Formats: sequence, structure tokens, C-alpha cells
Amino acid sequence: MAVFWAVLVAFLALTLLKLARLLKEASEFVSDLGDRAGPLMEDMTRTVNRANEQLGRTDVITKQVAGVTQNVSAVTTVMTSVVGGPLVKAAAFSYGVRKALGNRADEAKAREGNGASRPQLQSRSGGGRSAGDRSTGKGRR
Repeated sequence: MAVFWAVLVAFLALTLLKLARLLKEASEFVSDLGDRAGPLMEDMTRTVNRANEQLGRTDVITKQVAGVTQNVSAVTTVMTSVVGGPLVKAAAFSYGVRKALGNRADEAKAREGNGASRPQLQSRSGGGRSAGDRSTGKGRR
């Protein structure tokens, strides 16, 4: 039985030694991590501060863009009322003038067409000869 206790004590001693090494490495790791965490936290703090500064600038720029947008909207409204009304009137006037000139051209073509059809009607009714021409036998000139 003494051998059993000796083996058990040896096994426990080896386990405790391995546990001691593990604890030593863990404490070194935590210490190293603590040494690195300080500068890392400082870098993160600087980064967050810079991000806040940029967000502040972005907020200012956004407000200025909103002001410019309002100004452009106001100018557009003014330009629409000042220029848009007269442009619509001018376009309507020019359309009316074109329509009137187009109607005159259509009427002139219709007159020419009516004038061209009259001789055809005369030729049907007598070939364009008058009664005197028929009696003398003279033809068309």
C-alpha cells in the first residue's frame, strides 16, 4: 500500500507542477496584455476623439448644405415665377402665330386648288370656248 501512496503523491506533485507552470504563463500573459492595453486604449481614445471632431465638422457641413439647398429652392421659385410666366405666354403667343400662319398657308393652297379646278369645269361645259368662238370655228388660243 505504501507504493500506492507514493505513486499517488508523485502524480499529484506532477499535476501541481504543471498547474504552477500554467498559472505562471497565465500571469505573464495577463501582465503582457496589461502592458499592451494601456497604449492600445490611448490609441482608441485618440481615434474616438478624432471621429468626434470629424462628426462635428460633418454636422456643420450638413447644416451649410441644408442652407444652400433652401437658398437654391428659393431662387428656383423666384426664377420660375419671374421667367416661367412670360416664357409660357411667349410660347403660347408663338404657337398662336404659327397656327395663324399655317391656316393662311392652308387657305392659300385651297384657293390655288380651287382656281386650278375651274378650268377643268369650263372644259367640261364647252371646252373653254365661248359662243362666238363656236360659230366662227376658231379654236382655243
